[in-house]
Amino acid sequence: MDAGAVVDLARYALWMTVLIAGPLLLVGLAVGLVIGMLQAATSINEMTLSFIPKLLALGLTLALAGGWQIATLVDFARNVFARIATIN
Repeated sequence: MDAGAVVDLARYALWMTVLIAGPLLLVGLAVGLVIGMLQAATSINEMTLSFIPKLLALGLTLALAGGWQIATLVDFARNVFARIATIN
């Protein structure tokens, strides 16, 4: 396995990480931003207020995108295992 193949595999792994974690991170960011603006507008400085909406939003996102995330991860693993067979 040459250096180019290792770099390509590392790039592919990082891209899969972005694809799998991206939806959850974006939803968490959006919900946190909305809750933060509501807290600033109402002067409610309760730290635990943002926890429950974020938890619910992330759970809903995981329920909706979880199947796609698992399928993407399985495809990645199959691709990596197929590349192992081609190593000299």
